[in-house]
Amino acid sequence: MGGSIVNVSSLAAVSGSPNEYVDYAASKGAIDTFSKGFAKEVADDRIRVNVVRPGFIYTDMHKDGGEVDRVNRLAPSIPMKRRGQPEEVAEAILWLLSNKASYTSGTFIDVAGGR
Repeated sequence: MGGSIVNVSSLAAVSGSPNEYVDYAASKGAIDTFSKGFAKEVADDRIRVNVVRPGFIYTDMHKDGGEVDRVNRLAPSIPMKRRGQPEEVAEAILWLLSNKASYTSGTFIDVAGGR
């Protein structure tokens, strides 16, 4: 057996996203908790379970939520002073799925510009 699962959560799971997306943050917190426990359950089967938690990534989610310029408005509060790109999230997922991450399980990678 063996394999790799990468769940996509959000940095909102850590911040709680008060006054904006508390419901979203709670659902992502559930993914984090599930992933941590499941990683331990399936470790004997050589299955790795990890989580990528994007921060402010330039996607349509913010526009669809009613605030087109949200990511640009919040970019100055990010230590790297810019929004992330979907490709940067994809690279983290690809690494976790690869054999280069063969000893990585139950781990969270925050793709969030240092936030």
